[in-house]
Amino acid sequence: MSDSVDTVETEETGGMKLDPRHQLRRVIQGDLSSLRVVFGLIVIAIIFQVQESRFLSAENLTNLMLQITTIGLISVGIVYVLLLGEIDLSVGAVSGLCGAVMVVLNVKHGWNAYLAIAAAIAVGAAIGATQGSLFSRFVVPSFVVTLAGLLTWEGALLQVLGKTGSLNVTDPKITGLANIFYSNTVGWIMAVVVLVAYGLVLAIGFRKRVAAGLADRNPLPLIFKFAVIAAIVIAAVAILNSDRGVPLALLILLGFVVTMEYIVKGTTFGRHIFAVGGNAEAARRAGIRVNGVRIAVFAISGSMAAIGGIMAASRLFAVNQNSGGNELLLLAIAGPVIAGTSLFGGRGSVWTALLGALVIGSISNGMDLLGLSSPVKLMVTGGVLLLAVLVDAVVRLQRKETRAA
Repeated sequence: MSDSVDTVETEETGGMKLDPRHQLRRVIQGDLSSLRVVFGLIVIAIIFQVQESRFLSAENLTNLMLQITTIGLISVGIVYVLLLGEIDLSVGAVSGLCGAVMVVLNVKHGWNAYLAIAAAIAVGAAIGATQGSLFSRFVVPSFVVTLAGLLTWEGALLQVLGKTGSLNVTDPKITGLANIFYSNTVGWIMAVVVLVAYGLVLAIGFRKRVAAGLADRNPLPLIFKFAVIAAIVIAAVAILNSDRGVPLALLILLGFVVTMEYIVKGTTFGRHIFAVGGNAEAARRAGIRVNGVRIAVFAISGSMAAIGGIMAASRLFAVNQNSGGNELLLLAIAGPVIAGTSLFGGRGSVWTALLGALVIGSISNGMDLLGLSSPVKLMVTGGVLLLAVLVDAVVRLQRKETRAA
């Protein structure tokens, strides 16, 4: 994804070569955390496939893609917050509230579906911006502000739904978001377009780095990287096409991941996020509007929570008093941390929202197939999150020791 193949200078040749020991150290220290996640996904798949042969079936994998959409979208906003070294505990409640706002406006008040969706996203953005303002301007810890928000927005959800407690969604413009599947032909066309675009991005970036003297002229690492991604894309489309086809929900998730990754890695605003997350005081002295960045990031978190709530309502054809509840908050935060985004700020990638959602979703899906009880599922998920936090802490200590040496 965003990880590049590591190379080291050699005095003998003046060129670049792969160093397996340095690569292994980077994997351990988190620079190539996506490799750890991929390995973990393979282990998870093997374990559940041995226990339940349906796990790797096309039907179940398609269901898995639909199940991770809500978590993945909310996690995209969480990544931005984590890059600041902060936390947003309200995203689950915000997603449920915004989903309810959309459905109430559409069903009870007859609003056009797209206007109702826009209103729900606007509510999420306003909530996030408000919480970000309170946190940054009054120097109140973000977990306190968003914990209060969690309780407030859960109450607002009950108020919006009223006495009915549950509302069904029937508008095809809304339900179609999570229930439209494209034909095999369209799926393969999209795969070709994605791979051509990805290849061009790699080629153009490689030429620029070579021209600037920042990379070796050997294109083999990039070719290998492209081959791996191409294999993943082709396999994914083939599996999805063997069931119902490529789902629109997955395309929406991937679209947000790619866009938000570009913003955080390729724009000035993104660099400001990393700067504030790394050292807020140094960022302030460098002329960065720290409070403005924080407010914008929390607004993004609220917006992504709203979009996740909209997709959840679309997939379930309804909203109710439990929307955005249960373990949704835990899973949305656990995913990026498991996939390598640091809880301490300044390090991470939006791709971890997708990879983490795959890990969390696979574990949850596999336990459902095995018929495990809710207490067991919660304990396993909590254990996975604790392990991820411990790994993150160890990586952070190793980085400090490496710099000190």
